[in-house]
Amino acid sequence: MKNLIVKIAAAGLFVLAPVIAQAAEGYSTANVNMRAGPSTRYPAVAVVPAGSPVEIRGCLSNVNWCDVEFYGGRGWVSGQYVQAVYQQRRVYVGPQYYRPLGIPMISFSVGNYWDRNYRDRDFYRERDRWSRGPDYYYRNRDRDRDYGDRNRDRDYGDRNRDWRDDNRRDDRRDESRRSDRRDDNRDNTRSSDFRDLPQFRGGKADTYNRPDPRASPFVCRPGDPSCD
Repeated sequence: MKNLIVKIAAAGLFVLAPVIAQAAEGYSTANVNMRAGPSTRYPAVAVVPAGSPVEIRGCLSNVNWCDVEFYGGRGWVSGQYVQAVYQQRRVYVGPQYYRPLGIPMISFSVGNYWDRNYRDRDFYRERDRWSRGPDYYYRNRDRDRDYGDRNRDRDYGDRNRDWRDDNRRDDRRDESRRSDRRDDNRDNTRSSDFRDLPQFRGGKADTYNRPDPRASPFVCRPGDPSCD
């Protein structure tokens, strides 16, 4: 009797096992993003073209999102963009069709799911932050971004202040050089001032004692000692 019961139980498990492990064949109804989690706020990992076949591995019981496989990649797609064949017609994947289609109801955990599928993705580096949910991730990302912007603004202001200080120092140095050049020019002007020359008096050339170039060298002027 015991052997019969064991055989019946084994046969039942054998029959149920394919149903439990079964995944439904589905089709995308539009060009839809396949995401790293059951929300539009999770990163997109691929685009499933309209009409492409997908393998539905399981769906959430409380939200109409399904874990699908597309050309060897895994991700989550909203059930409103996936259809499956049920009783010779295509239906959108919804909770009422999970059991008839053989789709298991599953849960989602960032840690386990991302460890299996996304280790080579850039967003995997922030897995711990994503594991607290998209809202937590975006809230802290925006806070960090604002903090970084404030730091950049402060650094930019510091650089501008240093630049202005350098310009002021350069202006003072240039003004000092111009002042030195003006002093040098004044000295040069004084040394070459025509009023300092002996042949000038009162700002006018003294031509009285200059010889007349038209006069003969043999003609003496009255009072010229050379004519005595």
